[in-house]
Amino acid sequence: MKRLLGWEGLGALLATVPPSARQLASRRYWLVAVVPLGWPLLLYALLFVGDGGGGYTPRAVQGLLIGLPLAALGIFLGVRVIAAEIDQRTLEIAYTVPGGASRIWTAKLIAAGLLMLAAELTLAGAVFLLLTSFSFESLAASLEVGLFFLVLATGSGALFRGTISGALAATVVLGVALVFAGSPYSPFWSPTLVPELDPVQLQALWLRNRLGYLLLGAAVLALAYSRAERRERMLGGA
Repeated sequence: MKRLLGWEGLGALLATVPPSARQLASRRYWLVAVVPLGWPLLLYALLFVGDGGGGYTPRAVQGLLIGLPLAALGIFLGVRVIAAEIDQRTLEIAYTVPGGASRIWTAKLIAAGLLMLAAELTLAGAVFLLLTSFSFESLAASLEVGLFFLVLATGSGALFRGTISGALAATVVLGVALVFAGSPYSPFWSPTLVPELDPVQLQALWLRNRLGYLLLGAAVLALAYSRAERRERMLGGA
């Protein structure tokens, strides 16, 4: 345990990130940072055919423009952290890795987080140039949205023991979150949606929302690890 927590263990863990990225998104995993460009380009094209309304405002950044594609990417990558091992029948091999299977999950999550960060930077550049400006606060909140759905999909994939069922469960939560995007209990909620409120009250709601989802994501991730570490149950299908 001490070796895993020290510099030697950290270096060994980081060395597994590139191969983990290939496991998550194939050998061309760098495309994860390029493919999201299609979303802002599509929205930009819709402006010219009349389906984009009068354009996009900073209020849409955390939701439609950046938050939503990152959430979808998080679900895609999340179900491949643990559930893909089950589908590919390599889960039993993962339990024989020195340091435990949790080392594999952690390396995959780090790789997924870095891929999502690269995708967000690509999206942010395109959105800024083509659609609207935004604040760093909106950008950070959008990344938190994506990371929350990453760990949610990781947990649901481990719980339902499959990528398809895990993705469906996470997608249902995504749909509900989008329907109630105007509620401060939704991960897509932003203070820009209700500028008429008192600034102090807005700040309190924003802190509660962001800290709440940070803690909820940590709890989901802990449950996912706990579930995945139950070797007999995961391999036996109970």
